[in-house]
Amino acid sequence: MKPTVAVTHIFPEPALEVLRSRFDVRYNGSGDSLSPAELIQRAESSQAMITYLTDKMDAGVIDRGADLKIIANYGAGYNNIDVPRAHAKGIWVSNTPGVLHETTADLTWAMILGTARQIVPADRYTREGQFHGWQAKLFLGNDVFGKTLGVIGCGEIGRAVARRAAGFKMSVLYHQRHRLPTAEEKNLNAEFVTLPELLKRSDFVTLHVPLTDATRHLIGQEQIEMMKPTAILIHTARGKVVDDEALVTALQNRRIAGAALDVFENEPALSAGMTALDNLMILPHIGSASVETRDRMALLVADNVIDALAGKTPRSLVPGWAASRRGQ
Repeated sequence: MKPTVAVTHIFPEPALEVLRSRFDVRYNGSGDSLSPAELIQRAESSQAMITYLTDKMDAGVIDRGADLKIIANYGAGYNNIDVPRAHAKGIWVSNTPGVLHETTADLTWAMILGTARQIVPADRYTREGQFHGWQAKLFLGNDVFGKTLGVIGCGEIGRAVARRAAGFKMSVLYHQRHRLPTAEEKNLNAEFVTLPELLKRSDFVTLHVPLTDATRHLIGQEQIEMMKPTAILIHTARGKVVDDEALVTALQNRRIAGAALDVFENEPALSAGMTALDNLMILPHIGSASVETRDRMALLVADNVIDALAGKTPRSLVPGWAASRRGQ
C-alpha cells in the first residue's frame, strides 16, 4: 500500500506527476483553502502534507498526525507551522530556500521602478481615457539611476537585489545582524551600516528579513520618521515586519514619497486606508510567481517528501533543524 500524501492547495503538475508515480496523492485542486477541520482530517490520514503559508499547522492539527512524517511547505516561509511542536512529535518540516531569490529580486526591482515612476497610476489614468497629450508635470516620478539603495537583510534575496543595483550605478547600503565577508561586500559594492544610518541615507529601502521576534514591526513610525521625505519603501519579506498602520499614516501625510508591498501585516486582508492611497503599490504576494521558479519550488517540495518517506533526512529542512529528529 502506497503512503498517502495530502496536497492542500493548487500545485504545479510536473511535481504532482512525480508524487503520483510513488504515492497515493490526495489533492485539493479546488482553489479554495482547506478548513481547520479538513486540515485535521488530512493530518490524520496522511504520511506527508504539502502545505501553503496560509495553512495554519498548529498543535491542534499536528497532534492528530499519528503517522505524519513530514510537513513540506510550498514556499520559503514557514511561520504557519508550529515548528517546535512538529519537532517534538518527530515530524520533519521543510521549505523551499535557494530557488526563488532571483525571481523575487526581479519583482523587487519591478516594484522599485514601478513606484518611482508611478507606473500603476499612470497606466490606470491612460486606460480611463484621461490622457489628452503630453504635459510637463504629468506623473512626475523619481530617478533611480545614481541613487542610494538600502538593503535590510542581505541574504540570498537581498544580495540578488543588491547585485542588480550595479546596472543603475547606485550606492548600496546594507544592514543585518552579521556583517558579510569583505570579499562579498566588495563584490556587491555594498557598505555595512546601522539601521538608522541606512534609513537616513537611502532613497530606496528594501526589506528582505525573516519574521522573528526581533524583526516584528522592524519598520514602524519611529523608523519611517528617519527616512527621507523623498524615500520609497519596498517590502517583499514577511508582512508583520512592517507596521502597516504606521505606514499608511506616513503615506497619507506624504511623510515618505511612496511604498510598494507584496506582503501585508494581516494578509490577505488589507489595512484600512491602503486602497485609497495613490502612492502605494499593492501586489498579491507574487514574489516567486514565475512559471520556472514555482515549478522548481514544487519539485524541491516533492524531493523533500520523497526523502522523508524513504527514511532519509529531507534536503531542505527549515533553518535550525537538528540533524536528527527527537525521539528517534
